[in-house]
Amino acid sequence: MKKFSIVKHAKIFCSVSAIFILIGIVSMITRGFNLGIDFTGGSILDLKFDKAVTTTQVRDVLKDHKLGNSIIQLGTSGSSTKESQSVLIRTGVINDENRREVMTDLGSKLGTFQTLRVENVGATVGGELVRQAALAVVLSWLLMIIYITIRFEFKFAIAAIIALIIDVMVTLSTFSLLQLELDSTFVAALLTVVGYSVNGTIVIFDRIRENLKIHRRSESIGDMVDNSIWQCMTRSVYTSLSTLFAVVAIFLFGGETIHNFSFAMLVGFTSGFYTSTFIAGSLWIFFKNKGKVSTKVAVKAKKA
Repeated sequence: MKKFSIVKHAKIFCSVSAIFILIGIVSMITRGFNLGIDFTGGSILDLKFDKAVTTTQVRDVLKDHKLGNSIIQLGTSGSSTKESQSVLIRTGVINDENRREVMTDLGSKLGTFQTLRVENVGATVGGELVRQAALAVVLSWLLMIIYITIRFEFKFAIAAIIALIIDVMVTLSTFSLLQLELDSTFVAALLTVVGYSVNGTIVIFDRIRENLKIHRRSESIGDMVDNSIWQCMTRSVYTSLSTLFAVVAIFLFGGETIHNFSFAMLVGFTSGFYTSTFIAGSLWIFFKNKGKVSTKVAVKAKKA
């Protein structure tokens, strides 16, 4: 049974990504991003209740004031307790009147409390940290280019990095289109996506390199790449599904505070499987043939 040719349909696969990213870029320009507290700053409420309360109880009250995305910490720093008298709430920027309404509502629904601290704070993830995160991503790409060039060849490296750029852009586009909140955990998720996505690409490139050594003159480069991808398909599907199952579990049961973090990884890992399987190999052929993706290129240099 003849397998579906991925290389022959490379233009379709690339077009799907290009269209989605183009829509995302338009959304980024026109709508921007929904920046979270870490980027915009906000207010801190440090309270001590007479009776222990849970995160869910506090968040339900905050939702009534459209502050459901606030960061809520129970107990001391790093504590994993499910309920506590000590509650640290970090909200978006609110004025004094709204803050008084929130505190009054908390007291009436959750019991009396003592106010330990109320203050406005600046963004924890400022422009400098954002630039450092971008620098970290670019630096990782440069190191990957160097490593893949040494281990494989420069054309493999460029194809792998372009696939990674697509994954990053797809993740950013999704968050802009859905207007999901961006916070410091999103930066961590994006770096995780960069590190994970290249793994599947390297596995396929390694198989292509092995098959290049036994490449027959009668077999086109496109057919050889197709065979290499399909030889890795079972491994790629099983590995991706195993990872996605864990990420979906975190997304569904990990709590609201890491909801966007897990969703970013879910989108990025899915895109990583797509680019590694359906785009990266064709990109390598494109660079190998100096700008042409052809499934009919056979090795004829030594034919004479």
